[in-house]
Amino acid sequence: KRKLIPIRFIKLSNQKDLKILELSEGLIDGKRHCLARAITLIESTRVDHKQQASQLLDLLSSKRKSTSNFTLRLGVAGPPGAGKSTFIEALGMNYVNKGHRVAVIPVDPTSHISGGSILGDKTRMDKLSLSDNAYVRASPTRGVLGGIAEHTFDIISLCESAKYDVVI
Repeated sequence: KRKLIPIRFIKLSNQKDLKILELSEGLIDGKRHCLARAITLIESTRVDHKQQASQLLDLLSSKRKSTSNFTLRLGVAGPPGAGKSTFIEALGMNYVNKGHRVAVIPVDPTSHISGGSILGDKTRMDKLSLSDNAYVRASPTRGVLGGIAEHTFDIISLCESAKYDVVI
């Protein structure tokens, strides 16, 4: 028996609000391209994008409260060359082979030129990144210290909304 999820009334004031609503519905349906667009929106430094990102997170939060999904969140840390990417790919493939949906959000140092990630963990996780039940996307630190990117928590929330039940 399927649970009905109550949807809070949202006033759509313009076309951008409608796009946020459509993006949230795509995320809830587990569409990878919607997850990619949502992460780009979350990581954007534009003021209008920050407002839209906040609206998206609020909308997803209101929809998630009525469901009781469990997500396994794993953090992996270690010095360069320790085999983190190799370990994550093996672990992720193990979960995928058991029927889980796995999102991997490696935090990479930032290029001073482009502002994007420079290590390319996705290229070292070739099997996992090709799986239909996995999503791999590096998140740049943009100067934030401590091994975690500024928007990591929000990105994990997006992955959970997109039905990924393991986030590494």
